Amino acid sequence: MKIHQLSLFVENKPGQLVGPCRVLGDQGINILTLNLADTSEFGILRLIVDGWERARDALRAAGYVVNVSEVVAVEVDHRPGGLASLLERVDQAQLAIEYVYAFTHGRGDKAVICLRFDDADAAIAALQKVGVPVVASLDGYGSLGG
Repeated sequence: MKIHQLSLFVENKPGQLVGPCRVLGDQGINILTLNLADTSEFGILRLIVDGWERARDALRAAGYVVNVSEVVAVEVDHRPGGLASLLERVDQAQLAIEYVYAFTHGRGDKAVICLRFDDADAAIAALQKVGVPVVASLDGYGSLGG
C-alpha cells in the first residue's frame, strides 16, 4: 500500500517542532508516526497522519511549505534479525531505499516500517515478487482516514 507522507522544512533550533504539531493537534489530526532528519541549518520533518489532505491544507494555511510523497508500508517480524531478513529480500529485489523509519503501530508479532523508494508502484511489485508482505490496509494498525 502506498501511504501519503507529508514533509516540511523546519529550522534547526529549539522550539521548531511544536508549531506544526500544534497546528495538527488544533485541527484534531492525529500524528501516526514521524521522522526528523537534520542538518546544521534545518530539518526535514516527515509525518504520516490521520487525514493527510486536511493536514496538508492546515499546515499550508499556517505558512508551512508542505511536500506530499508516497512511502510503502511493509510488515516485518518483530524479533531479533527480523529487519535484517526483510532488508535481505529488499536487496534481492534490487531496490534502493531512500530512507526508512518505523510506524508506531504493530499487530501481534509483526511490526510495520515505512520505506521510501524512487518509484513506489515498481517497489511494491518487486517486493511482492520476493515475498515481502506489503501492508494492503492500515486497518488494525491505527486509524488512517482521508
